[in-house]
Amino acid sequence: MSKSQETWNKKEAEKKRAKKKQDKEQKKEDRKANAKEGSSFEDMLAYVDEYGNITSTPPDPLKKIVIKEEDIQIAIPKLADMAPVDLIRKGIVTFFNDSKGYGFIKDMETQESIFVHVNGLVDAIKENNKVTFEVEMGPKGPNAVNVKQSK
Repeated sequence: MSKSQETWNKKEAEKKRAKKKQDKEQKKEDRKANAKEGSSFEDMLAYVDEYGNITSTPPDPLKKIVIKEEDIQIAIPKLADMAPVDLIRKGIVTFFNDSKGYGFIKDMETQESIFVHVNGLVDAIKENNKVTFEVEMGPKGPNAVNVKQSK
């Protein structure tokens, strides 16, 4: 029988494994030597102050704020009933394309540009016409409906 041949790479890999194992043992010994023996539970505690910063000092019990369980809102709060806005708005047609059947109206109060489709028209409109209209929410945003020319 012949002796097994170890290549240079195998020897180097074995040396790396041995070195890694030795380093790991050394780190373990260092941790044991530097460990704080008998650390109390209070030394290990950390506190959070009113600004969210971590501190080692406990909070002042005199500054404690009591919050009722009912006041905590986990979900998005529902919108309170808003005052009914004037349903009929006034505006000026800034753009209208007759061939495609759509355009935009600029609301006089909010200066908001609102989409209008030919299906939402009561009277025929052109650019720069003053109109009255109602707003409905469509799939892509607010749409003007019941659009009439105003005098």
